[in-house]
Amino acid sequence: MTRFLTAALVAATCLAAPAARADSAEKLVTVLTSPEPQTQLMAMVLAFQAAKQGAVPHILLCGPAADIALKEAPESATAPQPPKGMSPQGLMQTIMAEPGARVEVCAIYLPGKGAEATALLDGVGVAQPPAMAAAIIGDDTQVVSY
Repeated sequence: MTRFLTAALVAATCLAAPAARADSAEKLVTVLTSPEPQTQLMAMVLAFQAAKQGAVPHILLCGPAADIALKEAPESATAPQPPKGMSPQGLMQTIMAEPGARVEVCAIYLPGKGAEATALLDGVGVAQPPAMAAAIIGDDTQVVSY
């Protein structure tokens, strides 16, 4: 009987471990500043793949990369790229539909451009420095920068 209870306890612990991991999903903060469309798209590809593997994506767009968040984005942000015909903006919008995903532009991006938040795609926010800093140093957070 003791052997049976020990085996049951070990089995229950092994089954509970993945559930506990799922409750505390890893967060991925992607900081994208690169003006190159290929780099922008690859950053989105990796953020998307991380989301599909359970990470919660939080994308911060600064400088020229933030242009992909504009309603009137440059063609480089919307033009399909090989091999799958995706664009940085299109894949970013797909990521935005993932559970818990956030996409924000740097707090100084819009004032520097002389634009208002209405210039951004629906669902794209403006990062607040204290909240963004907390996201970057948060537990279970990985930060990548392009």
